[in-house]
Amino acid sequence: MPRRTPIIVASALVASLAGLPLAARAADALVADEPQRTPLVKESTTGAYIVQLDDAPVAEYGGGIAGLPSTRVAPGGKLLKTAAPVLEYVQHLTRERQEVLAKVPGVEKLYDYSYTYAGFAAQMSYDEAVKLAKQSGVKSVEPSELQRQDTVDTPRFLGLSGKGGAWQQAGGVDKAGDGVIIGVIDTGFVPERASFAPIKTTKQSDAIVAAKWKGTCQAGEEAPVTCNNKVIGARYFDKGIGTRPIPEEFKSPRDYGGHGTHTASTAGGNFGVDMSVMGRYYGKGSGIAPHARLAIYKVLWAVDQTGGGSGTDADIVAGIDAAVADGVDVINYSISGSGSTYVNSVGLAFLRAARAGVFVATSAGNTGPGVSTVGKTYPWVTTVANGTHDRDVQTTVTLGDGKSYTGAGIGSGVPSSPVVLAKDAGLAGANPANLLLCMPGTLDPAKVQGKIVVCDRGGNARVDKSLQVKNAGGIGMILLNITPGTLDSDLHSVPTVHLDDKAAPEVKAYVGGTANPTATISAGTPVRVTAPKVASSSSRGPSLAGNGDLLKPDVMAPGTNVLAATSAFSAAGGEYAFMSGTSMSSPHIAGAAAVLKGKYPHWSPMAIKSALLTTTTDKDTSGQPIQNDSGSPATPFGYGAGLVQPKTAMDPGLVYDSTYEDWTRFVCGSGQVPATHELCANGKIDPSDLNYPTIAIGDLAGKQTVTRTVRNVGKLPEVYFPKVEGLKGFKVTVSPRILVTLPGQTATYKVTIENAGAPLEQYSFGKLTWKSNEHSVSSTVAIKPLTVKAPVQVIGTGAAGSVQVPITAGYTGTLNTSAVGLTAATVAETTIKSPGGTSFPTTNPAVNDHVAKITVNLPVGAKHARFSTFDADYPAGTDVDLYVYKTGTTTLLGNSGGGSSEEEVNLAAPAGGSYDVYVDLFAGGSNQLVKLNHWSLQNVEGNLTVTPAAQQVQAGAQTSVTASWTGLTAGTRYLGRLQYTDGADGSGSTLVRVDS
Repeated sequence: MPRRTPIIVASALVASLAGLPLAARAADALVADEPQRTPLVKESTTGAYIVQLDDAPVAEYGGGIAGLPSTRVAPGGKLLKTAAPVLEYVQHLTRERQEVLAKVPGVEKLYDYSYTYAGFAAQMSYDEAVKLAKQSGVKSVEPSELQRQDTVDTPRFLGLSGKGGAWQQAGGVDKAGDGVIIGVIDTGFVPERASFAPIKTTKQSDAIVAAKWKGTCQAGEEAPVTCNNKVIGARYFDKGIGTRPIPEEFKSPRDYGGHGTHTASTAGGNFGVDMSVMGRYYGKGSGIAPHARLAIYKVLWAVDQTGGGSGTDADIVAGIDAAVADGVDVINYSISGSGSTYVNSVGLAFLRAARAGVFVATSAGNTGPGVSTVGKTYPWVTTVANGTHDRDVQTTVTLGDGKSYTGAGIGSGVPSSPVVLAKDAGLAGANPANLLLCMPGTLDPAKVQGKIVVCDRGGNARVDKSLQVKNAGGIGMILLNITPGTLDSDLHSVPTVHLDDKAAPEVKAYVGGTANPTATISAGTPVRVTAPKVASSSSRGPSLAGNGDLLKPDVMAPGTNVLAATSAFSAAGGEYAFMSGTSMSSPHIAGAAAVLKGKYPHWSPMAIKSALLTTTTDKDTSGQPIQNDSGSPATPFGYGAGLVQPKTAMDPGLVYDSTYEDWTRFVCGSGQVPATHELCANGKIDPSDLNYPTIAIGDLAGKQTVTRTVRNVGKLPEVYFPKVEGLKGFKVTVSPRILVTLPGQTATYKVTIENAGAPLEQYSFGKLTWKSNEHSVSSTVAIKPLTVKAPVQVIGTGAAGSVQVPITAGYTGTLNTSAVGLTAATVAETTIKSPGGTSFPTTNPAVNDHVAKITVNLPVGAKHARFSTFDADYPAGTDVDLYVYKTGTTTLLGNSGGGSSEEEVNLAAPAGGSYDVYVDLFAGGSNQLVKLNHWSLQNVEGNLTVTPAAQQVQAGAQTSVTASWTGLTAGTRYLGRLQYTDGADGSGSTLVRVDS
């Protein structure tokens, strides 16, 4: 969690901790009695910083500087970087950059940003960054952090192909995405793949593309690439990441790891491409928008021998800036990112991209299924969850006792052979936990040669496990899920079957308890299965940002076992592979958006988003509600509005649109920026009132009314009637009760939602559908009614002091408020040998050179627990992350993984007992002393009081209480809690943090 300026005042937020995000942020805080001071600059772990100028970027500049006319992109327009006013304004920004840089000599500039972000990226020391932040003309300085990549029968599954499908509605396959340019910001591409071969075009299509395309094909220095009329541009950005991470990488737009090739070919790869994996032919595949043009922006680089891609914010923002200026219509961004802020550099760059008419699809993240793990929750992008699809590739393993188990696998199979548990096939001295996972350097060739090995999932990449088996002489692998999760048809080094957690104990019992056990692995076979299901790894809502007033993720698309083109590295020397993750679901939405853009070239990005979100389905292929892949019922926090249905999206009837001004009012109303911020120039709205295709209220205090406006995008007048489903316990009133819509015209309605007995402090879901004779336009609804609406946290300083806490009641009656704490932090210390710079294995946590485990005992009856680290306790450039588990389990309870040492995990009403906190040293020095602060709130300490203790409240009415403290010890961090109750089941709370 980033260090905060102590005078920030956030909007009132939910007080209840029953639904508190596991990694609550200090931005959700009120701060008491602190003088204003210069904003702090967060230390960069990469040594690079992104500097934002006071001036607006090209997409946003509205005039006002003598001699420089406005370059602001008009609604529905495109940014034209060759226009004279744009060229003149870019020269002005160049002069401004030079003037700022002259004040801090020695700073090494990496990139200029002009179009979606006004500023530059530069390599500099922390002291230089602080100095630069104080210069006139500089709005902000933030670190350039490291981001990571977040995988085709799906066109049939989604209704693109076939009679009446989206492709046919677009005019045929050769019109699907015609004239549209998809920009793919990723790891590059492999130009030789058939998915990127030249396409047949028309003069009209070529003229449309030529009129807006201003990009270039940058061949590169190593393994140069070429472009054609399919991939019309390619560029690479590596100044932020610096020296090539591994020698195998290419200093060019060419893809080494394969991730970018996969996402690009999924979004816009050619139609009718023959696809084979490991010698097995899987038929002809296609991208979602097969006639779209592609522009490649390589910003991620393989950082180790696994081929995984990482990149810095400096390179990423440069890629976004270039893509928008080059003239792309759609961007796919399958890269990690924060879910707790709307106003970081990437978010602001995408804000201006959307203003310039660019549709942006982003991956939701792969840190599920924990709550509030969803990333990139900006309302101006479309955030995509990972679902399964109905073609699976299955493999069966038959054990020597005759029992068979079916799972995922694409290999050629293994005849009856000896089988051994990994735990019984280790080298002398091998770490037992690592041995179970078949990690490098653990398997003994003398015990593995000629055998099938049983390995647990987690810790290292699935394909790395089979490689270790092969290297030790093994001939096959049985991969077992230890907890519920997806089954993935990966490209393994030896034939592999991936089984679920229900089969795992039976397989282990046979292999471990039988003399001379054997197993037979069949060849992989494509089958039809019930789909979709929400993948366990897919990140979930509610969003950390926005207090639950915006439903994220937005929508779900296939992302598990997706077959597409990739690099030779990822295809074991071949050309195609199955991959899984939200990285693979996002390009499905980018491609669908391109198909819509091709048919409706004047639609805004938000109109396209609306068409995709209001025409989804929340049912699987059997007609039942969508489930999680663990078998439990899924909710919109897993699948958003539902599974995308491009076929119906091509004719949505009505759309919900919004503009740049609406988005700025949303951000201002979210409380993430002060009222004096430039984004508040147009005022603010309650975030729930953004004209969004879904409706979410994360803090319903009794009763609330939201407003929406729709536009008829059809050719005929239509009359719509509302239908409300779900939302049991709420009184829902829609006004007016009838919408008469004319072609091209708008209509406005209001929805009043009042709690009429719904359970407090938990979400309820439903749907509002406007129906006409021709169309059905649905909005998913997510509502959380509160006992009281109050700040999640208030912050104060000093040995004695007080802070007033604003409250809105969610009921009528008596409000009782009591105090627990203040409790001083307990600090546990340990030393970590060296930084890792790799992702923590959340499904199978383990201690190693860069991960330490600290066990904390929490008392029975604790009302709240918090685990924190603080930047002030670490040298500059240190980055630690926290992961919390109940001892003896592998279920992640909470994590905090920002780009610094300021991290925080909260557990509301934890069960008593032992908890394991894993501290991952992602970056920093060797032999680093780490300090884990933890609090368990249980007792009334006598140093925190609240007044009044009881008062009468009215539903929806505002009141307040005052928290006061005294007698604290200097230099100590304290935590307490105000507890609110209605005298029955309703409750809520506000944390009180005091740094004395």
